[in-house]
Amino acid sequence: MSSMEDVWACREETLYPRLFGPERTGIYVLDFDDFKALGAEDVDPRWLHLGVFEFAPTPVRNTWLYVTSGGSTPWETEPADYDPEDYSWIGSELVIEVPSQPQDQWAIKLLRRLLAYNVLLAHSHFGEDKQPFDYGDRIPVGEAIREKGTVALRHVVLMEPKHYPATAQLDSGRFDFLHLVGINDSERDWAKAHSSEALLRLLEVHGGAPVTDARRKAVA
Repeated sequence: MSSMEDVWACREETLYPRLFGPERTGIYVLDFDDFKALGAEDVDPRWLHLGVFEFAPTPVRNTWLYVTSGGSTPWETEPADYDPEDYSWIGSELVIEVPSQPQDQWAIKLLRRLLAYNVLLAHSHFGEDKQPFDYGDRIPVGEAIREKGTVALRHVVLMEPKHYPATAQLDSGRFDFLHLVGINDSERDWAKAHSSEALLRLLEVHGGAPVTDARRKAVA
């Protein structure tokens, strides 16, 4: 029977390197400020072990990839109660890909903030009607994704990845990878009128997904 620590180690030491490559840095853990910025004062100390890994390009992937670790850790389930058919804790990890390594670590900061937000959603901090992230969600991120002289990508849309498995299995249950794609205001508005799925298809056609490139031109 796998302990929580075994599940954690399997994800970080076996699953992630197999999917995303051997060269990584991290883990860049959350801190109280990540939650305080979202209006949360009462923070479970266990949440401060959640964080983000940075994976360097590989022979089959020429991008830098960032992925959270902790949203699928079975913090609140005893090993005897693990259900491989159910989701493990929140049941998701967040991913973003960028063309080159961000000098100001914006990708790490963004995933830390959104992971904290998702944890609070899962614990009804914003009300019972606010659910954790799912595919197709559009989330405002302010000025988090921007390079000098470019149009700010002030939102992200969550897509189901096609270039790596969308779902992974742990002994404690399964979880989904929610792949983030940066979009600008006009693209957000277009998605409101036509759907996130339609926008993602358009972005893929024009090279705007799955990689988030702050230097790209708007597609809508």
